[in-house]
Amino acid sequence: MRIVTCAKHGQHELGMIIDDRVYLCSDIDHALPNNMADLLNGGDKMLDRLKQYFTALTQGNIHRSYEPLQEVQLIAPVPHPTSVRDAYAFRQHVATSRRNRGLDMIPEFDEFPVFYFSNHQAIQGPGPVQCMPLHLNQLDFELEVAIVIHKAGINIPASEADEYIAGYMIMNDFSARRLQMEEMKLSLGPAKGKDFATAIGPWLITKDELAPYKVEPAAGHTGDTYNLEMSCKVNGQQVSSGNFATMHWTFAEIIERISYGVHLFPGDIIGSGTVGTGCFLELNGTGRLENPQHKDQWLKLGDQVELEVTALGKLSNSIVPYKQ
Repeated sequence: MRIVTCAKHGQHELGMIIDDRVYLCSDIDHALPNNMADLLNGGDKMLDRLKQYFTALTQGNIHRSYEPLQEVQLIAPVPHPTSVRDAYAFRQHVATSRRNRGLDMIPEFDEFPVFYFSNHQAIQGPGPVQCMPLHLNQLDFELEVAIVIHKAGINIPASEADEYIAGYMIMNDFSARRLQMEEMKLSLGPAKGKDFATAIGPWLITKDELAPYKVEPAAGHTGDTYNLEMSCKVNGQQVSSGNFATMHWTFAEIIERISYGVHLFPGDIIGSGTVGTGCFLELNGTGRLENPQHKDQWLKLGDQVELEVTALGKLSNSIVPYKQ
């Protein structure tokens, strides 16, 4: 299923997409949850119930009113997550970024997955991203995939962790690189370089939709792995290309690490980290190594950023000035 959160009459409405039609849960059955938080807190039972209606509508066994997708305002599918963590799971991105700074690959990368907490109150979906002047100093995109948890747990082994994933989304971890680099000299962060905007969407894809793309994890690793092409376009020009299957640490392994001695809750979002070539920080560093005349590219006001991932859709955002 493609599950969405829509803005309608000043309210958030939960729905699902079939072809180019949006069916709101409140129009399907008043007993269904009308927001993502209630759906996730309902666990597998509530997802299965929504799936039954999805199947019935798809097969024409029932009929309900709907709205054309192009006339619906989509917001972040999980507009109010309980937390946001972002991992660092793609070897190519880590190794290349370190090489570009004159650093060897760090051996601890192969020992355990790492992550940081971001601002769960700065989540947004498709549409404008408001930026303050300091954010626009080396503003960057980050091409990622994210999951959301729908079952509470602690000390979750990787062999069971995929059962805690409700679905997958595209994630753009917008980054103010100048702020980030300055504050991380103090061995803390990222903080102000990351806390102003994280975009997710355009919808949440349940795992059954990804079954045709499933592949074996890399040797020595555990967890669901999918062959999904990932790309980014800025103002219509492709700048990044990668594949979700190159993720070194699986989400299952990341969940095992995160949940060590710590409870996970429905509504927790976890990002994959940046895919190889998936940000200007990496691309600019490589460009300068290969060509001393390279001119760095960063996001600027008016830019249109479009992330696309096979089966997960397209997440489009524009860069605009902050308005009080």
